[in-house]
Amino acid sequence: MGGEWTTGAALIAETWRAGHRGKALGLMQSAYAVGEAIAALVVLLVLPHFGWRAVFFVGVLPGLLVLWIRRRVPEPPLWKQRAAAPAARTPIRRLLSGDVLRNGILATVMNACGMFGYWGLFTWIPSYLSLPAGQGGRGLSLVKTTSFFLVLCFGKWLGYALFGFFADAFGRRKPYFAYLLIAAALVPLYGMARSSFWLLVLGPFVAFFGTGFFSGFAAIASEIFPGEIRAAAMGLSYNLGRGLSAGAPFAVGALALHYGLGPAFFLQAGAFFVAAMLALALPETRGRQLT
Repeated sequence: MGGEWTTGAALIAETWRAGHRGKALGLMQSAYAVGEAIAALVVLLVLPHFGWRAVFFVGVLPGLLVLWIRRRVPEPPLWKQRAAAPAARTPIRRLLSGDVLRNGILATVMNACGMFGYWGLFTWIPSYLSLPAGQGGRGLSLVKTTSFFLVLCFGKWLGYALFGFFADAFGRRKPYFAYLLIAAALVPLYGMARSSFWLLVLGPFVAFFGTGFFSGFAAIASEIFPGEIRAAAMGLSYNLGRGLSAGAPFAVGALALHYGLGPAFFLQAGAFFVAAMLALALPETRGRQLT
């Protein structure tokens, strides 16, 4: 989800006006939750009857949409204007200059911490719900686990989509900080919950705040970098952060061996908290016109 995310975020950022850019990026990001919910339903309906190979085959089908996108989705006017101008080479060292470097490092580390919290938490939530209590889980059945996961997906979708409205109304940093801070507070409660009732009640809120902040990174990253290096800088910042966060599932698994999955989620809460603090160090960009 690296290249396609960067491409989609850059395309929408350059197409929409500043006053509605947050909403557009939030709605784009919310499609991820829709796809995740469809994937959960595919597993529930296909896996018991046809096996995992059939599940993987279904996952190939959305790739056919690329053919339609290539033919039907236009390039943004801002990109066309730059393409029509006399060709000018942008040195890669521009990424290492002044505020671009400072903001790039902050955004990358912030994104790494946020994604460390996300991947470590949501990679393990299905196991957390379904494993027996003796193995650190909560012992839910496949049907119940899938149902709870679909509720989580609704929370994710709402968190992604509403973040865009918050970002256009209150700025980028404040909602981003609030989402991550609330996620840091809720994750330990979710990890220590014992009953199905509290897992069901807390789950959508954990998903809302623990994933919705992703919409904020799209808005922030598209607006802190100058136009001539925007796509390259966004891709570098996002995917470096994603690479640094790759150890999160392993870290949670290692802790779970000794303390159980629920207590291991405290590590993810700490990552969300650090990301929230770093967000305050970035400039506010609401209303900034892209160049």
